[in-house]
Amino acid sequence: MRKKKRKDYNEVESLEEQKNDYYIEVATGEISRSSTDSPWNFKISATDEEITQLREIFDSNHSVSWQNFFRAHVPYKEYHHDWENHAYDRNLVQVYKMIHDLGDTESKKFIDEMGILD
Repeated sequence: MRKKKRKDYNEVESLEEQKNDYYIEVATGEISRSSTDSPWNFKISATDEEITQLREIFDSNHSVSWQNFFRAHVPYKEYHHDWENHAYDRNLVQVYKMIHDLGDTESKKFIDEMGILD
């Protein structure tokens, strides 16, 4: 009888932390594994957990966008006194920070030049 080899803890851990390339379109919040299926702005390498975090931020911004749409129809409420706009802006900064942290050299350089993380 052949004895089954148990996986070493480090092997299991490395599988869980395996990074894959993803292509991000910030305007639409799209995250794709293919560089040819749709337009993209940034290339990143991320684990499944990191992609889940990025997806949650994009989803949150989608929800806030709808709130901003309804708020825009209230003429007396100014942009700079509106928490929904601040939430959208904070989420966008979080998106760019994650892309900067996980991105390739081109992505990091572009975001640095934008100055959004200063």
